Amino acid sequence: MSGKPKLHYTKGRGKMESIRWLLAAAGVEFEEEFIETKDDLEKLRNDGVLMFQQVPMVEIDGMKMVQTRAILSYIAAKYNLYGKDLKERAWIDMYVEGTTDLMGMIMFHPFQPAEAKEKNLALIIERATTRYFPVYEKALKDHGQDYLVGNKLSWADVHLLEAILMAEECKPDILSAFPLLQAFKGRTSNIPTIKKFLQPGSQRKPQTDEKFVALVRKIFNF
Repeated sequence: MSGKPKLHYTKGRGKMESIRWLLAAAGVEFEEEFIETKDDLEKLRNDGVLMFQQVPMVEIDGMKMVQTRAILSYIAAKYNLYGKDLKERAWIDMYVEGTTDLMGMIMFHPFQPAEAKEKNLALIIERATTRYFPVYEKALKDHGQDYLVGNKLSWADVHLLEAILMAEECKPDILSAFPLLQAFKGRTSNIPTIKKFLQPGSQRKPQTDEKFVALVRKIFNF
C-alpha cells in the first residue's frame, strides 16, 4: 500500500472535487480509482466499504471514509487548515457551508431539464452576487487580511476559490463588483500547491458536460 489517500468516485467533479481541491492545497498526493460502470459501484456496495451505499469514498489512514463533509473536515484538521481553536473552526464551518450551498446549485445545473436551465442559471448568478459573494467581500474588508479566518490559509479559503472559479464558468465577469474577491482569487491561485492544481494535466476535473451527465445518470440511475 502506497500510503497515499485513494479516492473512489466517477471521473468528474461532483462531490469529490472539493476533496481533490483540499488535498491538493495541502500538498498531499492522492490516487484515484474511478467508477465507470454500474457494476463498479455495485462491487463497492457488495464489498461493504460504503457505509451508506454512497460515494464519495476515500481510503485514508486505514479508514474508508464516506460522507463529503466528514471527509473534508478530517482532511482540514489533519493538514492544519481548520483554524487554531473552536471559534475559528466555527467561522470556517459557516463560510464553508455558504460556499457549499452555492457550489451545490452550480453542480446540479447541468442535470436540470433543458427548459429550466436558463432560469436556474439566472438564479445561480443572482444568489452568488447578492447572497454569497457580498459576505466574503465584507469579511475581507472588515479585517483587512489576506485570508478569511485567522490570517492564515484555511479550508474556507480553498473552498471559496473553488466556488469563485465555478461561478466564473457560469458568468466570466461575476466578480466585477467585488474587488477584494478579485484580489483574493489572484493571491490564492498563486499559492504554489494550488497553482500546481490549476495547471493542465493535474487531477482537477473539467467542467461537467453532457457526456458526463449521461454517464452519471447511467451509473446512479439519476
